[in-house]
Amino acid sequence: MKVLYGVQATGNGHITRARAISAAMSKTDLQVDYLFTGRPRDKFFDMQGFGDWRCLPGMTFVTEEGKIKHLRTLGHNKVLQFFRDIRTLNVADYDLVITDFEPVCAWAAKRAGKTCIGIGHQYAFDYPIPLRGSNLSSRMIMRHFAPASLSLGLHWHHFGQNILPPIADLDAAAAGHVDPRKIVVYLGFESPQKVMALLEPMEDYMFYYYGEFERQEDRGNIQLRPLSRDGFQRDLHTCSGVISNAGFELASEAIQLGKKILVKPLQGQMEQLSNAAALEQLGLGMTMDSLDSGTIRRWLDQWTAKQVIYPQVADAIVDWLVQGNWQDSSSLVADLWRQVESPDIADFAADLSRAA
Repeated sequence: MKVLYGVQATGNGHITRARAISAAMSKTDLQVDYLFTGRPRDKFFDMQGFGDWRCLPGMTFVTEEGKIKHLRTLGHNKVLQFFRDIRTLNVADYDLVITDFEPVCAWAAKRAGKTCIGIGHQYAFDYPIPLRGSNLSSRMIMRHFAPASLSLGLHWHHFGQNILPPIADLDAAAAGHVDPRKIVVYLGFESPQKVMALLEPMEDYMFYYYGEFERQEDRGNIQLRPLSRDGFQRDLHTCSGVISNAGFELASEAIQLGKKILVKPLQGQMEQLSNAAALEQLGLGMTMDSLDSGTIRRWLDQWTAKQVIYPQVADAIVDWLVQGNWQDSSSLVADLWRQVESPDIADFAADLSRAA
């Protein structure tokens, strides 16, 4: 079976999820071509697992100091180019199109009448899940940005819906001794100067701050780290906690590893605001609406991590894809939630009858 797999790459979470699914696909006879949109090609890193991958501009958003800038976003996106790419992307030779909220391949498949399966966190918003910051515009974006014939939404809890557990792409080789004073920081939408000014006085902790830095740099209790999948995985495994924006994939990895989490959602983005609401509701993390030293201090000193161990969701999804019975995902959903181990919070297998 020949597959076109489109990945929205504005953030790194979608790419991380695609890596896990790609690794599972490599064990099968599937022939997969990868398309990434949402950032320039020279801004990608550690892409070896995707072969001869393709990159198009797609659609993205512009941020400044933790907020979406709507007017600049409109000016930044090349709308005419976006529609041309949809018209010219040839999906006729593919048996299946998969989209991880990637709009070009999703709309090209819809235009050609080709089956398109959406796999990703955004497709969980098709169901009644915790919401914050929702309005008509955000709901329309979620519904129409990357439409799919069928969808597999992912979330930290099924909330009684037909939603899968998250895909936590963890490198077991990165495991090591956990330092209780080591904190990983990944605040890609915030001003680095403001973040560092906030962390510098907290000298009793060591912060490993990942971002678009040119080189590794020692700044006392702040260690600047350029973006690197391998380096990030090593520090994630050996830290005690994570401070980040409220993206889905990093929080999923932290939860799986039992790291405490503090998130600052991107203001103006319903997905991140809703992720923060879900973390609060499930008791899996703390949130802050703005960069706040008092909240960080309380989290460092008082918050206790909770761990949820999720099964091999990527492998199960790929097995389901190969089997070809795409209209029925309820058995896949129920089977995966039964495998979830959550000793510190409510039974995740409860109410599976509603999810099925």
